[in-house]
Amino acid sequence: MKKLGFLIITLLVLGAGCKKAEDTFLDKKPTNVLLTDQVWSDPSLVLSVVADLYDRIPQYQELEQYWNFADFDDAFPSNYGDYWRVQNQTYGYNDWSLWNYDYIRDINLFILDCKNATQLDSADRKRFLGEGEFLRATAYFDLVKRMGGVPLILDTMVYNFSSGDNTAYLQHPRAPEAKVYDFVMNECDSAAALLPNDPTIKSRATWGAAMALKCRAALYAGSIAKYGATTPSVMLPGNIVGIPADQADHYYQIALNTAQQIINSNEYSLYMKYPDNLSKNFYELFLDKNNNPEVIFVKDYKLKARTTQFTVQNQPHSLTEEGAVSGFLNPSLNLVQSFEKLDNTFAPLAAKDASGNYIEYNNTSDIFKDRDARLAGSIILPGSQFRGDNVDIWAGYMQPNGNVISGSTFGAQGTLPGQSTPTQVVGFDGPVSSQIEHGTQTGFYIRKYLDPTVGAGGIGTGSDVWWIRYRYAEILLNGAEAAFELGQNAAAASYMNQVRARAGLTIPLKPSDITFDRIVHERRVEFAFEGQRFWDMKRWRLAHVVWNGTKTTLSTQPGNIYEPSTRMWGLWPYEIYDPGNPDNGKWIFKEVIPGPITQAHQFRLGNYYSQIDPNTIAANPKLVQNPNQ
Repeated sequence: MKKLGFLIITLLVLGAGCKKAEDTFLDKKPTNVLLTDQVWSDPSLVLSVVADLYDRIPQYQELEQYWNFADFDDAFPSNYGDYWRVQNQTYGYNDWSLWNYDYIRDINLFILDCKNATQLDSADRKRFLGEGEFLRATAYFDLVKRMGGVPLILDTMVYNFSSGDNTAYLQHPRAPEAKVYDFVMNECDSAAALLPNDPTIKSRATWGAAMALKCRAALYAGSIAKYGATTPSVMLPGNIVGIPADQADHYYQIALNTAQQIINSNEYSLYMKYPDNLSKNFYELFLDKNNNPEVIFVKDYKLKARTTQFTVQNQPHSLTEEGAVSGFLNPSLNLVQSFEKLDNTFAPLAAKDASGNYIEYNNTSDIFKDRDARLAGSIILPGSQFRGDNVDIWAGYMQPNGNVISGSTFGAQGTLPGQSTPTQVVGFDGPVSSQIEHGTQTGFYIRKYLDPTVGAGGIGTGSDVWWIRYRYAEILLNGAEAAFELGQNAAAASYMNQVRARAGLTIPLKPSDITFDRIVHERRVEFAFEGQRFWDMKRWRLAHVVWNGTKTTLSTQPGNIYEPSTRMWGLWPYEIYDPGNPDNGKWIFKEVIPGPITQAHQFRLGNYYSQIDPNTIAANPKLVQNPNQ
């Protein structure tokens, strides 16, 4: 008490001794903090605030969190610190939990300040308000797809200090899941009316970005309504979790209408700058920032400002720069064989004939011939190149008796039978059984988003390749899926065939060819490593069927979407060593499971909606926990 009195007296003395109030330290404006009215009088300062909100958009799988792509059957994590992903694969109920109401509160504050910002030019104010609404829709969409129905907080709640321990007025119940989706779509409509319709803008919200979000959200809601009926235990009373099946067509129709709005606007189109090399064309789509007509909305990067280490961490081992790490994300054979043959059929890669004998190939690339161009555009295959150099993927020599001659390190030397001089006996890019880090363990490296620019693979430089959040091909496939679910197969075939023709699949699908299986597979290969498949599998209620916890063998039916696929397989090339015989120097391929894989992926019914932290529920008893947990 004496200390407090001394402080008050001191302040009074200081105040009395000042000639001018504005000269006192109590009245001086801070030099390191900007007040709200200062920020909202300058559009450049407001832009810095909204830039922070863009940067905080939640994302589960993306360039800066590449390791999450190895959580399922699309890739193996060739990084020692990530092996737990294939050794303890019963997913936790909170693995995808999110409750980021601090972020939503900041967006709500931004929107409120924007509405009160009378000093801003009306055009700037309109755009910032549209961005705030788009970001709020994005935030709630990410919440609802993870958690189901959540409290809809649209204002800035303020704690009343006079209320004591009574905080009931701050507690809100969970809204029905459908109501949250409705809010997201309505918010997108409101934002779209305020935002510029300019397809050259990629890293800020536009009309196209708002419509793309609405389209995706409506499709999710429609499929949850339809396919959620197959898992009735994954619901809560009041439809807090789950959407009534009779609402499916309503949401599919919104998704189709929105897709058609974007398509008919003619503002976007499929990327086709390299029509003579469709694999290169697909790859360049993700790198090209120069008048890219397909890209709608991105998270952008810039050299010397903000870059990613994605290329550093995932480049082929033999082509690393500055001795950097490499090959942390290895695409699986499960994914590779999902790419169709050019005659529209699904088939495993032909490693053996009907009698179980290895099929011999003249070159390591021959086994991949006549496949969907997106395969080589998405994945670095044996016999291919990166950054203009050959990638050296092969596992060793195979003798006629089945004996393998290989090495324990990348590019190891060994002496072949009948020779006296050591020679290379395994690829500089692997795979090597005893060296299970920094190289491929599946026989493949990722290509999509890998930056070929010299220096991008160096730790000190990094890459400025952007992360694409929405692109036009998704709009076409969203429209195809919604049309199919509404019984409009002709429209579905038209939209899907545009995407497939860009991939070199020149035999158009007929309306009768469009099936749910086709929808599922088309999205898997088109959007591999784009953060879509996991959410697709959840909304279709396929996740617990495919990742069912049993130790499965490699699928022999890549066209069967219901076949379990719980472990990542690889395909290792071996050169035949049989001097004097015609097959000497030819290649065979072995299907293998990388050594660190000891468990199978198990997705449980309780994983469809993530766990709300028990402490959050304790603080707000109006909340109820998600089912099956």
